[in-house]
Amino acid sequence: MREQELVQGNEACARGAIYAGCRFFAGYPITPSSEIMEYLARELPKVGGVCLQMEDEIASISAVIGASWGGAKAMTATSGPGFSLMQESIGYAAITETPCVIVDAQRGGPSTGQPTKVSQGDVMQARWGTHGDHPIIVLTASWVREVFEMTVHAFNLAEKYRVPVILLLDEVLAHLRENVILPEPGELEVISRRHPDRLEDFRPFADETFCAFGEGGRVMVTGMSHDELGFPAQGKKAAEQLQRILMKIESRTEELALYGAHFLDDADAVIISYGITSRAVEEAVRLLRADGLAVGWLDLKTLWPFPDKLVRSCTEHAHYVLVPELNWGQLVREVERVVGGRAPVEHLGRLDGYLITPEEIARRVQDRVQCGA
Repeated sequence: MREQELVQGNEACARGAIYAGCRFFAGYPITPSSEIMEYLARELPKVGGVCLQMEDEIASISAVIGASWGGAKAMTATSGPGFSLMQESIGYAAITETPCVIVDAQRGGPSTGQPTKVSQGDVMQARWGTHGDHPIIVLTASWVREVFEMTVHAFNLAEKYRVPVILLLDEVLAHLRENVILPEPGELEVISRRHPDRLEDFRPFADETFCAFGEGGRVMVTGMSHDELGFPAQGKKAAEQLQRILMKIESRTEELALYGAHFLDDADAVIISYGITSRAVEEAVRLLRADGLAVGWLDLKTLWPFPDKLVRSCTEHAHYVLVPELNWGQLVREVERVVGGRAPVEHLGRLDGYLITPEEIARRVQDRVQCGA
Protein backbone atom coordinates (compact mmCIF):
# COMPACT_ATOMS: atom_id res chain seq x y z
CA MET A 1 0.00 0.00 0.00
CA ARG A 2 1.36 3.40 -0.97
CA GLU A 3 2.13 5.83 1.82
CA GLN A 4 0.86 9.36 2.05
CA GLU A 5 3.16 12.28 1.28
CA LEU A 6 3.09 15.79 2.64
CA VAL A 7 2.82 17.77 -0.58
CA GLN A 8 2.47 21.49 -1.28
CA GLY A 9 -0.09 22.66 -3.81
CA ASN A 10 2.52 24.16 -6.12
CA GLU A 11 4.57 20.98 -5.94
CA ALA A 12 1.48 18.94 -6.81
CA CYS A 13 0.99 21.14 -9.87
CA ALA A 14 4.59 20.68 -11.00
CA ARG A 15 4.47 16.93 -10.43
CA GLY A 16 1.17 16.72 -12.28
CA ALA A 17 2.73 18.53 -15.23
CA ILE A 18 5.59 16.01 -15.45
CA TYR A 19 3.10 13.15 -15.08
CA ALA A 20 1.13 14.58 -18.03
CA GLY A 21 4.24 14.65 -20.20
CA CYS A 22 5.22 18.30 -19.88
CA ARG A 23 8.79 18.68 -21.10
CA PHE A 24 9.09 22.45 -21.40
CA PHE A 25 8.49 25.20 -18.87
CA ALA A 26 9.24 28.89 -19.24
CA GLY A 27 8.41 31.36 -16.52
CA TYR A 28 9.42 34.25 -14.31
CA PRO A 29 9.40 34.03 -10.49
CA ILE A 30 6.34 35.61 -8.91
CA THR A 31 4.56 35.01 -5.63
CA PRO A 32 2.65 32.78 -5.05
CA SER A 33 3.53 30.55 -8.02
CA SER A 34 7.34 30.48 -7.79
CA GLU A 35 7.63 27.00 -6.29
CA ILE A 36 6.21 25.51 -9.50
CA MET A 37 9.19 26.79 -11.48
CA GLU A 38 11.62 25.91 -8.68
CA TYR A 39 10.45 22.29 -8.65
CA LEU A 40 10.48 21.98 -12.43
CA ALA A 41 13.95 23.57 -12.67
CA ARG A 42 15.22 20.69 -10.57
CA GLU A 43 13.11 17.84 -11.94
CA LEU A 44 12.44 18.52 -15.65
CA PRO A 45 16.06 17.90 -16.75
CA LYS A 46 15.88 14.47 -15.10
CA VAL A 47 13.18 13.42 -17.60
CA GLY A 48 14.73 15.08 -20.62
CA GLY A 49 12.85 18.34 -20.26
CA VAL A 50 13.83 22.01 -20.25
CA CYS A 51 13.05 24.72 -17.72
CA LEU A 52 13.87 28.32 -18.61
CA GLN A 53 13.70 31.42 -16.45
CA MET A 54 12.79 34.18 -18.88
CA GLU A 55 13.25 37.94 -18.56
CA ASP A 56 9.53 38.48 -18.02
CA GLU A 57 6.11 36.92 -18.47
CA ILE A 58 5.70 38.14 -22.04
CA ALA A 59 8.79 36.19 -23.02
CA SER A 60 7.63 33.23 -20.95
CA ILE A 61 4.32 32.66 -22.73
CA SER A 62 6.00 33.34 -26.09
CA ALA A 63 8.59 30.65 -25.38
CA VAL A 64 5.83 28.23 -24.36
CA ILE A 65 3.99 28.80 -27.64
CA GLY A 66 7.19 28.26 -29.60
CA ALA A 67 8.02 25.09 -27.68
CA SER A 68 4.54 23.71 -28.32
CA TRP A 69 4.92 24.28 -32.06
CA GLY A 70 8.26 22.55 -31.73
CA GLY A 71 6.38 19.46 -30.55
CA ALA A 72 6.68 19.67 -26.76
CA LYS A 73 3.97 19.70 -24.14
CA ALA A 74 4.57 23.11 -22.62
CA MET A 75 3.38 25.26 -19.73
CA THR A 76 4.02 28.40 -17.73
CA ALA A 77 2.95 29.55 -14.27
CA THR A 78 2.40 33.02 -12.90
CA SER A 79 0.18 35.24 -10.76
CA GLY A 80 -1.99 38.27 -11.43
CA PRO A 81 0.54 40.89 -12.67
CA GLY A 82 2.28 38.32 -14.87
CA PHE A 83 -1.03 36.94 -16.06
CA SER A 84 -1.95 40.44 -17.26
CA LEU A 85 1.27 40.63 -19.27
CA MET A 86 0.51 37.31 -20.97
CA GLN A 87 -2.91 38.24 -22.31
CA GLU A 88 -1.94 39.31 -25.82
CA SER A 89 0.02 36.11 -26.38
CA ILE A 90 -2.79 34.00 -24.92
CA GLY A 91 -4.93 35.44 -27.73
CA TYR A 92 -2.21 34.44 -30.19
CA ALA A 93 -2.24 30.90 -28.75
CA ALA A 94 -6.02 30.83 -29.12
CA ILE A 95 -6.18 31.89 -32.77
CA THR A 96 -3.24 29.65 -33.73
CA GLU A 97 -4.81 26.75 -31.80
CA THR A 98 -1.65 26.15 -29.81
CA PRO A 99 -1.92 23.50 -27.08
CA CYS A 100 -0.42 24.89 -23.86
CA VAL A 101 -1.19 25.27 -20.15
CA ILE A 102 -1.10 28.51 -18.16
CA VAL A 103 -1.27 28.26 -14.36
CA ASP A 104 -2.41 31.38 -12.50
CA ALA A 105 -1.96 31.23 -8.72
CA GLN A 106 -4.21 34.15 -7.85
CA ARG A 107 -3.26 36.83 -5.33
CA GLY A 108 -4.88 40.05 -4.19
CA GLY A 109 -5.00 42.81 -6.78
CA PRO A 110 -5.20 44.91 -8.84
CA SER A 111 -1.62 45.86 -9.76
CA THR A 112 0.92 44.62 -7.20
CA GLY A 113 -1.93 44.27 -4.71
CA GLN A 114 -1.34 41.82 -1.88
CA PRO A 115 1.31 39.37 -3.15
CA THR A 116 1.05 37.00 -0.18
CA LYS A 117 -2.73 37.07 0.29
CA VAL A 118 -5.45 34.95 -1.26
CA SER A 119 -7.90 36.05 -3.95
CA GLN A 120 -10.19 34.71 -6.65
CA GLY A 121 -10.09 37.95 -8.60
CA ASP A 122 -8.90 36.62 -11.97
CA VAL A 123 -11.98 34.60 -12.94
CA MET A 124 -13.25 37.05 -15.53
CA GLN A 125 -9.77 37.91 -16.75
CA ALA A 126 -9.12 34.22 -17.38
CA ARG A 127 -12.06 34.17 -19.78
CA TRP A 128 -12.01 37.64 -21.29
CA GLY A 129 -8.50 38.98 -20.61
CA THR A 130 -7.33 38.89 -24.20
CA HIS A 131 -9.12 40.92 -26.86
CA GLY A 132 -11.57 39.55 -29.39
CA ASP A 133 -13.76 36.47 -29.37
CA HIS A 134 -11.58 33.49 -28.57
CA PRO A 135 -11.84 29.94 -27.24
CA ILE A 136 -10.51 29.13 -23.78
CA ILE A 137 -10.90 26.46 -21.13
CA VAL A 138 -10.50 27.44 -17.47
CA LEU A 139 -10.22 24.88 -14.67
CA THR A 140 -9.81 25.20 -10.92
CA ALA A 141 -9.05 23.04 -7.90
CA SER A 142 -9.76 22.97 -4.17
CA TRP A 143 -7.52 20.27 -2.67
CA VAL A 144 -3.84 19.42 -3.16
CA ARG A 145 -4.46 16.05 -4.82
CA GLU A 146 -7.01 17.79 -7.01
CA VAL A 147 -4.33 20.27 -8.11
CA PHE A 148 -2.31 17.30 -9.41
CA GLU A 149 -5.32 15.78 -11.16
CA MET A 150 -6.51 19.05 -12.71
CA THR A 151 -3.03 19.83 -13.98
CA VAL A 152 -3.01 16.50 -15.81
CA HIS A 153 -6.52 17.20 -17.07
CA ALA A 154 -5.48 20.67 -18.27
CA PHE A 155 -2.75 19.13 -20.42
CA ASN A 156 -5.14 16.50 -21.73
CA LEU A 157 -7.67 19.11 -22.83
CA ALA A 158 -5.01 21.35 -24.34
CA GLU A 159 -3.63 18.47 -26.38
CA LYS A 160 -6.99 17.01 -27.38
CA TYR A 161 -8.63 20.24 -28.52
CA ARG A 162 -5.59 22.33 -29.51
CA VAL A 163 -6.45 25.16 -27.17
CA PRO A 164 -4.74 27.08 -24.36
CA VAL A 165 -6.02 25.88 -21.00
CA ILE A 166 -5.84 27.99 -17.84
CA LEU A 167 -5.66 26.45 -14.37
CA LEU A 168 -6.71 28.90 -11.65
CA LEU A 169 -5.15 28.23 -8.27
CA ASP A 170 -4.78 30.74 -5.44
CA GLU A 171 -2.24 31.73 -2.80
CA VAL A 172 -3.62 29.48 -0.05
CA LEU A 173 -3.96 26.37 -2.19
CA ALA A 174 -0.58 27.01 -3.82
CA HIS A 175 1.19 27.08 -0.46
CA LEU A 176 -1.01 24.63 1.45
CA ARG A 177 0.52 21.28 2.38
CA GLU A 178 -1.66 18.20 2.74
CA ASN A 179 -1.08 14.51 3.26
CA VAL A 180 -1.99 12.93 -0.07
CA ILE A 181 -1.49 9.79 -2.12
CA LEU A 182 -0.66 10.94 -5.63
CA PRO A 183 -1.54 8.83 -8.68
CA GLU A 184 1.00 6.33 -9.97
CA PRO A 185 2.01 6.19 -13.66
CA GLY A 186 -0.85 4.75 -15.69
CA GLU A 187 -3.49 5.52 -13.07
CA LEU A 188 -4.65 8.71 -14.81
CA GLU A 189 -5.23 8.98 -18.52
CA VAL A 190 -2.60 10.99 -20.39
CA ILE A 191 -3.55 12.34 -23.83
CA SER A 192 -1.17 13.59 -26.50
CA ARG A 193 -1.97 15.66 -29.56
CA ARG A 194 -3.32 13.83 -32.57
CA HIS A 195 -1.09 13.83 -35.64
CA PRO A 196 -2.50 13.83 -39.20
CA ASP A 197 -2.78 10.43 -40.85
CA ARG A 198 -1.14 11.80 -44.00
CA LEU A 199 0.77 14.96 -44.84
CA GLU A 200 -0.32 15.23 -48.46
CA ASP A 201 -2.77 18.12 -48.70
CA PHE A 202 -2.51 18.61 -44.94
CA ARG A 203 -4.54 21.58 -43.72
CA PRO A 204 -3.10 22.66 -40.35
CA PHE A 205 -6.17 24.68 -39.34
CA ALA A 206 -9.01 22.44 -40.45
CA ASP A 207 -9.42 20.30 -37.31
CA GLU A 208 -7.62 19.29 -34.10
CA THR A 209 -4.80 17.34 -35.75
CA PHE A 210 -1.38 18.89 -35.12
CA CYS A 211 1.84 18.82 -37.11
CA ALA A 212 4.81 20.39 -35.33
CA PHE A 213 7.58 22.22 -37.10
CA GLY A 214 10.07 19.78 -38.57
CA GLU A 215 7.64 16.87 -38.84
CA GLY A 216 7.25 17.14 -42.60
CA GLY A 217 4.07 19.16 -42.94
CA ARG A 218 3.70 22.59 -44.47
CA VAL A 219 2.60 24.83 -41.61
CA MET A 220 2.00 28.58 -41.73
CA VAL A 221 1.34 30.09 -38.29
CA THR A 222 0.09 33.65 -37.99
CA GLY A 223 -1.92 35.64 -35.49
CA MET A 224 -3.89 37.20 -38.32
CA SER A 225 -7.28 35.79 -39.26
CA HIS A 226 -6.43 32.95 -41.61
CA ASP A 227 -7.76 30.14 -43.74
CA GLU A 228 -7.34 26.39 -43.23
CA LEU A 229 -3.78 26.53 -44.57
CA GLY A 230 -2.82 29.34 -42.19
CA PHE A 231 -2.61 32.11 -44.77
CA PRO A 232 -4.26 35.49 -43.96
CA ALA A 233 -7.98 35.70 -44.74
CA GLN A 234 -10.74 38.26 -44.40
CA GLY A 235 -14.52 38.41 -44.49
CA LYS A 236 -16.48 35.17 -44.73
CA LYS A 237 -13.45 32.87 -44.58
CA ALA A 238 -12.11 34.62 -41.48
CA ALA A 239 -15.51 34.39 -39.80
CA GLU A 240 -15.85 30.69 -40.62
CA GLN A 241 -12.46 29.90 -39.10
CA LEU A 242 -13.14 31.91 -35.95
CA GLN A 243 -16.54 30.29 -35.55
CA ARG A 244 -14.94 26.85 -35.91
CA ILE A 245 -12.40 27.38 -33.13
CA LEU A 246 -15.07 28.89 -30.89
CA MET A 247 -17.55 26.09 -31.45
CA LYS A 248 -15.08 23.28 -30.93
CA ILE A 249 -15.13 24.37 -27.26
CA GLU A 250 -18.61 25.87 -26.85
CA SER A 251 -20.29 22.84 -28.44
CA ARG A 252 -18.62 20.61 -25.85
CA THR A 253 -19.61 22.60 -22.76
CA GLU A 254 -21.46 19.70 -21.13
CA GLU A 255 -18.63 17.29 -21.90
CA LEU A 256 -16.06 19.68 -20.43
CA ALA A 257 -18.02 20.41 -17.25
CA LEU A 258 -16.32 18.92 -14.19
CA TYR A 259 -18.07 19.37 -10.88
CA GLY A 260 -19.16 17.88 -7.60
CA ALA A 261 -22.89 17.73 -6.77
CA HIS A 262 -23.88 17.30 -3.13
CA PHE A 263 -27.33 17.10 -1.49
CA LEU A 264 -29.05 18.74 -4.45
CA ASP A 265 -32.04 16.40 -4.75
CA ASP A 266 -33.98 18.00 -1.87
CA ALA A 267 -32.23 21.39 -1.73
CA ASP A 268 -34.28 24.51 -1.05
CA ALA A 269 -31.07 26.55 -0.94
CA VAL A 270 -28.05 25.93 -3.18
CA ILE A 271 -24.49 27.12 -2.66
CA ILE A 272 -22.32 27.35 -5.79
CA SER A 273 -18.58 27.56 -5.21
CA TYR A 274 -15.20 26.83 -6.74
CA GLY A 275 -11.55 26.73 -5.81
CA ILE A 276 -10.34 27.29 -2.26
CA THR A 277 -13.75 28.58 -1.15
CA SER A 278 -15.26 25.13 -1.68
CA ARG A 279 -13.39 23.88 1.36
CA ALA A 280 -15.33 26.28 3.59
CA VAL A 281 -18.59 25.48 1.80
CA GLU A 282 -18.15 21.77 2.47
CA GLU A 283 -18.05 22.42 6.23
CA ALA A 284 -20.83 25.03 6.06
CA VAL A 285 -23.17 22.57 4.32
CA ARG A 286 -22.42 19.97 6.97
CA LEU A 287 -23.34 22.49 9.70
CA LEU A 288 -26.50 23.60 7.92
CA ARG A 289 -27.75 20.08 7.21
CA ALA A 290 -27.09 19.13 10.83
CA ASP A 291 -29.31 22.07 11.73
CA GLY A 292 -32.10 20.61 9.61
CA LEU A 293 -31.83 22.93 6.62
CA ALA A 294 -32.16 21.47 3.11
CA VAL A 295 -29.02 22.98 1.61
CA GLY A 296 -27.26 21.66 -1.49
CA TRP A 297 -23.85 22.38 -2.91
CA LEU A 298 -22.55 22.60 -6.47
CA ASP A 299 -18.74 22.56 -6.56
CA LEU A 300 -17.54 23.76 -9.97
CA LYS A 301 -14.21 22.56 -11.36
CA THR A 302 -14.72 23.89 -14.90
CA LEU A 303 -15.41 27.63 -14.88
CA TRP A 304 -15.19 28.30 -18.61
CA PRO A 305 -16.97 27.46 -20.79
CA PHE A 306 -19.56 28.16 -18.12
CA PRO A 307 -21.84 25.14 -17.64
CA ASP A 308 -25.21 26.82 -18.16
CA LYS A 309 -27.25 23.63 -18.39
CA LEU A 310 -25.71 22.17 -15.25
CA VAL A 311 -26.29 25.29 -13.15
CA ARG A 312 -29.82 25.65 -14.47
CA SER A 313 -30.63 22.05 -13.58
CA CYS A 314 -29.11 22.26 -10.09
CA THR A 315 -30.98 25.45 -9.19
CA GLU A 316 -34.29 24.61 -10.85
CA HIS A 317 -36.17 24.07 -7.58
CA ALA A 318 -34.08 26.31 -5.31
CA HIS A 319 -35.61 29.23 -3.46
CA TYR A 320 -32.24 30.80 -2.72
CA VAL A 321 -28.76 30.62 -4.31
CA LEU A 322 -25.54 31.78 -2.66
CA VAL A 323 -22.22 32.26 -4.48
CA PRO A 324 -19.27 32.83 -2.11
CA GLU A 325 -16.15 34.18 -3.85
CA LEU A 326 -12.94 35.93 -2.83
CA ASN A 327 -13.68 38.90 -5.09
CA TRP A 328 -16.20 41.70 -5.60
CA GLY A 329 -18.56 39.47 -7.59
CA GLN A 330 -17.43 37.67 -10.73
CA LEU A 331 -18.79 34.18 -11.30
CA VAL A 332 -21.98 35.23 -9.52
CA ARG A 333 -22.85 37.23 -12.66
CA GLU A 334 -22.93 34.04 -14.70
CA VAL A 335 -25.06 32.31 -12.08
CA GLU A 336 -27.51 35.23 -12.07
CA ARG A 337 -27.72 35.09 -15.85
CA VAL A 338 -28.50 31.38 -15.86
CA VAL A 339 -30.94 31.41 -12.93
CA GLY A 340 -32.73 34.22 -14.72
CA GLY A 341 -34.75 35.52 -11.77
CA ARG A 342 -36.28 32.15 -10.81
CA ALA A 343 -34.69 32.55 -7.37
CA PRO A 344 -32.72 35.27 -5.59
CA VAL A 345 -28.97 34.91 -6.21
CA GLU A 346 -26.72 36.48 -3.60
CA HIS A 347 -22.97 37.05 -3.52
CA LEU A 348 -20.81 36.64 -0.42
CA GLY A 349 -17.45 38.22 -1.11
CA ARG A 350 -14.23 39.08 0.68
CA LEU A 351 -11.40 41.38 -0.43
CA ASP A 352 -9.05 41.56 2.57
CA GLY A 353 -6.88 38.60 1.60
CA TYR A 354 -8.40 36.17 4.09
CA LEU A 355 -10.63 33.17 3.53
CA ILE A 356 -14.40 33.14 3.92
CA THR A 357 -15.15 30.93 6.91
CA PRO A 358 -17.71 28.12 7.10
CA GLU A 359 -19.49 30.05 9.85
CA GLU A 360 -19.89 33.14 7.66
CA ILE A 361 -21.43 31.04 4.90
CA ALA A 362 -23.71 29.15 7.30
CA ARG A 363 -24.92 32.38 8.95
CA ARG A 364 -25.73 33.97 5.60
CA VAL A 365 -27.79 30.96 4.49
CA GLN A 366 -29.57 30.70 7.85
CA ASP A 367 -30.47 34.39 7.80
CA ARG A 368 -31.88 34.24 4.29
CA VAL A 369 -33.76 30.95 4.73
CA GLN A 370 -35.31 32.14 7.97
CA CYS A 371 -36.37 35.37 6.26
CA GLY A 372 -38.01 33.34 3.51
CA ALA A 373 -35.57 34.35 0.78
